Amino acid sequence: MNDHPVLARIRLNPHSRDVQRDLRDATQMHRTVMRMVPDNLGDAPRQQTGLLYRLEETDTSSTLLVQAAQLDPARLPTGYGQADIKSLTPMFSALRKGLGVRYRIVLNPAKRERLPLQQKGKRGRIMPLSGPDADHWWLRRAAEAGLDLHVLTPTTMEPARPRGRDTPRMRHSLIRYDGTATVTDPTALTQAVLTGIGRGKPYGAGLLSLAPATTA
Repeated sequence: MNDHPVLARIRLNPHSRDVQRDLRDATQMHRTVMRMVPDNLGDAPRQQTGLLYRLEETDTSSTLLVQAAQLDPARLPTGYGQADIKSLTPMFSALRKGLGVRYRIVLNPAKRERLPLQQKGKRGRIMPLSGPDADHWWLRRAAEAGLDLHVLTPTTMEPARPRGRDTPRMRHSLIRYDGTATVTDPTALTQAVLTGIGRGKPYGAGLLSLAPATTA
């Protein structure tokens, strides 16, 4: 068991019934991912270990990226997939102001509904954002996270649909952003990578991936 931030890349076995179930049910996927962190972490185990994940699917394969401070893929169901783990420490050490990076993140852009004055004291619904509103949301959150975006390419993803009697009956709209950026605040960026960005973290949103920008 590691005790520093790591990223596991798990190539999912399409023949596994556990995988097939999790790909249909965001609640089950969350439960399976949580099996990789230690037991007895209190009331908020995901936050305690900083667990974030993102599902990446192509026409031929599905890969699950899982990030946490303590992670043990051996606790996944038998035959779930093949996992490779790498430490995030070298990446954090390389971050510096002015560094060009490529990024990828799946987000659940949203804002809270404004209520009329006569409903003062009540909280409005969480409203999903799309199109330019979602782009502006990500631009703002990226700046707060220490990134100056140059390119942001949105891809609308399949919504996460939690199932089960004890889960809220709502779907979480997801948008993947890919692009390039310049690091403006390495400390803020490190924190954003460790804690994730936005809502929907239990359903595969918020994990920010970075790589050095390629130069011609």
